[in-house]
Amino acid sequence: QVQLVESGGGLVQAGGSLRLSCAASGRTFRDYAMGWFRQAPGKEREFVAAITGSGDNTFYTDSVKGRFTISRDSAKNTVHLQMNSLKPEDTAVYYCTATAAPVLVVNPSSAEIGSWGQGTQVTVFS
Repeated sequence: QVQLVESGGGLVQAGGSLRLSCAASGRTFRDYAMGWFRQAPGKEREFVAAITGSGDNTFYTDSVKGRFTISRDSAKNTVHLQMNSLKPEDTAVYYCTATAAPVLVVNPSSAEIGSWGQGTQVTVFS
């Protein structure tokens, strides 16, 4: 399994931007599909975005389409989530995931998810 460490969270005004990063350990980064999930206070954890090992395919939940972009840098074993036009409802702890199977996982309870990061807080105020 890979070890994941997120960074880049913070406090931002509505309409602003943040870029989350997730650094992965290990030498087989390309073998893992990567994803971002989030959990707001009092709510269940939900899928945000995912990207295949090759980086050729991405998938987003409807509420972030057109505002968030997931990307990966295989040379640096890092996946990013660029978040633009942020809204107060985007406030949550954001988690990075790694999946060894060649699938884009959207269910946070899926056994396919092999690794979770510790999470990074994103707070959007109006």
